[in-house]
Amino acid sequence: MPRTLHFISGLPRSGSTLLAGILRQNPRFHAAMSSPVAGLVNGALEQMGAGSESHAFFDEARRKAICRAIVDAYYAGQQQPVLFDTNRQWTARMHQLVELVPDFRMVCCVRNPAWVMDSFETIYRRNPFDYSRMFNAASRQTVYSRCESLIHVAGAVGSAWTALKEAYYGEFSERLLIVDYDLLTQHPRRTVELIYQFLGEEAFAH
Repeated sequence: MPRTLHFISGLPRSGSTLLAGILRQNPRFHAAMSSPVAGLVNGALEQMGAGSESHAFFDEARRKAICRAIVDAYYAGQQQPVLFDTNRQWTARMHQLVELVPDFRMVCCVRNPAWVMDSFETIYRRNPFDYSRMFNAASRQTVYSRCESLIHVAGAVGSAWTALKEAYYGEFSERLLIVDYDLLTQHPRRTVELIYQFLGEEAFAH
């Protein structure tokens, strides 16, 4: 594993890309937009799970080692000592991360859900002739159907919301820091200082 690996998660359209961009200013940090690592780990576990015909070949130790190897391989080329992996699925994977990544911390960007939905709708209306894969033929018909699709438990907002609740109310909540979008955008310097304190990192002049 990398020497230090932390995670950025939370709600969509809530500042995670902005936060990653700020953190990247520190040459000791690597932070990027949403990565495929969470999906790769989940896909591997599905292939090794009880629903797979090869399930009998994998015990707990081997499954854990393969998941750890995926993370190692993905970040093998990064030289920075502190890495941040961004994905909204991580809040639902806390029980796995504590086994794979010792002493990790997770920064969760949040925002009023109404403004999250408004942000998605603004993007949709700016691209009237580009039908996003986010909606199907039925759900994209009106702003109401689009919002219902987004907030559904399987939707972009609903899935992230329920995953965040699981982490917040779960047994590993002490590893979470909730960062409000408005605080990050209106008071970035102070917000980043608090993030550094949470991570136990030395201050850096961003």
